[in-house]
Amino acid sequence: MTKQELIDNIKSKKSFLCVGLDTDISKIPEHLLDDEDPIFSFNKAIIEATSDLCVAYKPNIAFYESYGVKGWESLRKTCEVLPKDCFSIADAKRGDIGNTSKMYAQAFFNPASSGLNFDSITIAPYMGEDSVTPFLEFEGKWAIVLALTSNHGSLDFQNFQNKEGKQLFEEVIDKLNTWGSSENIMYVVGATRGEAFTTIRKHAPNHFLLVPGVGAQGGSLADVCQYGMNKDCGLLVNSTRGIIYASKGKDFAEKAREEAVKLQKEMQEQLEIHGVI
Repeated sequence: MTKQELIDNIKSKKSFLCVGLDTDISKIPEHLLDDEDPIFSFNKAIIEATSDLCVAYKPNIAFYESYGVKGWESLRKTCEVLPKDCFSIADAKRGDIGNTSKMYAQAFFNPASSGLNFDSITIAPYMGEDSVTPFLEFEGKWAIVLALTSNHGSLDFQNFQNKEGKQLFEEVIDKLNTWGSSENIMYVVGATRGEAFTTIRKHAPNHFLLVPGVGAQGGSLADVCQYGMNKDCGLLVNSTRGIIYASKGKDFAEKAREEAVKLQKEMQEQLEIHGVI
C-alpha cells in the first residue's frame, strides 16, 4: 500500500483507526475454544465486524509465536483474510544485523517463502543501518521504527541528551530520514507522550506515526491529534484491548464493533477539526 492510498482510505472511511490483534487464547470467549483454530476464529470475527471502521490491523507476533507451529498457522490464515484496503502491520519489533534482517524481511514480506505478506513491520533500530535497510529493499513495503514509546523503561534510553541537548529519539529519526523517506518509513510514538509529538513533527513533519496507547493505556486521542496530526492526518492510532476484548460472550464481535464505532466517530471529529476532511 502506498502512502497516498493510505491517505485516501483515511479520508474515505473518516478514520485512522488501527485495530491490534494481540490475541490471547486465555482471554477469548470460551465458546470458541472448541473450534479447530480458536485464535483464527476470533480474529476473523473481529476483522469482519470492524473492517469498514478501521484502516489498519496490527497482529502482535509474540501472541502467535508463543504457540509454535499452530500459532504461526493462525497468523498466516489471519494475514490471508485481512482486507486488501486495510494496511497490515506485523508488530514484530525485529532488529538485527543485515543478513538476519534480510531473513526477517523475507519471513514477513515474501508469501512464496513464508505464506505471510504484510505491508509493514515494526523495527527496533538500536543496531543501526543494517538492522533497518534490508526491510526497505522490498518495494512497496514499510519499516515502522520505534522512536518514542510509552512504556516506563523507555526513559532508560530514549530521552538521553547529548551535549547539545539533542535527545536520542530525535537522533534516531534524523538518521532514519537519511535511509528512507515518508513513503516507506513510519515511526512509533506512544500516545501518552502528549506534547512530545510537537518535537517529533519537527523532525518528521510528513511521516506517518503509529500511535499505541490510546484508551486502555491512558493516552488522549485529542492530545495526539492536537500535537501530532498533519495536513494528511499522518496518524495510525492503535486500539487493542478496548476493542477486541470488549466482551467475552457470544456477542464479542458485536461489542467490538460498538467500541470501534465510538473511536471512529471521535476520529472523524478530529479529522474535521484539523481540516483533513
